[in-house]
Amino acid sequence: MDRLGYPPVQVRLPTSPAAFPDGTTWRTELPSCEGPAVLEAVLAESRRMEVPLHRVSQGSGVWMLTDAEISQMVDMCADERVELCLFLGPRGTWAPGHVPGAGPRARGRDQVARCVDDARRAVELGVRCLLVADEGVLWLLHRMRCEGELPEDTTFKVSALVGPVNPVTYALWERLGADSINVPSDLSLLELAELRASSAAPMDFYVEAPDALGGHVRIYDAAELIRCGAPIYLKFGLSNAPDLYPSGRHLREVAIECGRERVRRGRLILDTLARMRADGGMSPLGSRDMGRLARFAEVER
Repeated sequence: MDRLGYPPVQVRLPTSPAAFPDGTTWRTELPSCEGPAVLEAVLAESRRMEVPLHRVSQGSGVWMLTDAEISQMVDMCADERVELCLFLGPRGTWAPGHVPGAGPRARGRDQVARCVDDARRAVELGVRCLLVADEGVLWLLHRMRCEGELPEDTTFKVSALVGPVNPVTYALWERLGADSINVPSDLSLLELAELRASSAAPMDFYVEAPDALGGHVRIYDAAELIRCGAPIYLKFGLSNAPDLYPSGRHLREVAIECGRERVRRGRLILDTLARMRADGGMSPLGSRDMGRLARFAEVER
């Protein structure tokens, strides 16, 4: 393109100065692991296709799984050194009287209490990463963590359903207790760099987003996402796929096949990074330490 007279515009965004505590810059996540059957298929496919997974997450919620199913998922992830993240319970979009503007946040005091119940139940069964879609729930759980009511190594991940789109809000979620924050996949690299300049909190980013979140496919941006957004989790999502939430046996086969295809999408992303010589800096498998993050001081130990 240079030779034929189409030179690039000479603009280069700043490289993120932040990293995970061990100096690495990126990890992987595979979402929508809706139960043991899907998780088993995903882990088998990740081994077959040599796609390393640092975290798997689930979207239907703790309350949609039995104790036995959660325990089975915890054991499977422990065997593979993969972090398991489960979504916390009732959300406004599923409640009677739902007002669209309220989104997925916990509606009323009772739903907040039910999210706390979900959190307690999950950690008692061995889960150490919880997916949160309400800033009040996050603040409450962070206070419980600081006071020892939840294990100190419990981490909180902010859902893509409420992901921040400006640096002020991004930094606010961190101070409320977030350990990683899912941002919308339609953000430009400049907007991504602006978020990073405001906070060191790890970022979660759908390289391919589900249709409900825009359906964006940004495989060729993966290298710059890492460079400008580190520390970052690259999420292997899937567009043009059925909505699985809330999941169950009636959607089991489609959830399994979508899970396998998400692994394949991950392989495409990793191959693209390798061709661009941008695949260095990945955290070792089993890594989950986020480092020390900024919090509102009044609840610090």
